[in-house]
Amino acid sequence: MTELYVDQFGAVERAVGRVLQGADKETAVHEVFYRLLADAELRLSFRGGSLRAWISTVARNHALDYRRRRERERPAGAAEDVCSEVQDVSTFEESLEARSLIERFRRDKLPEKWRAVFEARFIGQLHQSEAARALGIHRTTLLYQEFRIRQLLRAFFLRGEAA
Repeated sequence: MTELYVDQFGAVERAVGRVLQGADKETAVHEVFYRLLADAELRLSFRGGSLRAWISTVARNHALDYRRRRERERPAGAAEDVCSEVQDVSTFEESLEARSLIERFRRDKLPEKWRAVFEARFIGQLHQSEAARALGIHRTTLLYQEFRIRQLLRAFFLRGEAA
């Protein structure tokens, strides 16, 4: 494995560098080698031919997956707008109205089972990975619940149910 690391590090770094930069690039490069050490199935998927081409493809695919995962963690869409509206209110009256709307959404539209995710992501504005860790759930579970909450928020705020 040491020889593989020394011989193929440049190829992996270049493949990942086409997709990621900075600390993300370094992390992804080391994750590729970690996966090679830890995952026997991945090692067995090499069927011969050019090792450099195979490992470059593995690295590029890992970098793309890493970037997609990071992009999904950023708040976006209607829920972000709702949170920023609550933060940007300039008067006490508007703040009370915003709190009232959020409370009504919680009470009338938000299922109990998704409240913790709503509090962590939309009110507390934790990163997805932080929220999942704090709630003790898988990030994919959090993603699903967050997606469903966003749908409910859109219906509530954009379709006039908040009025």
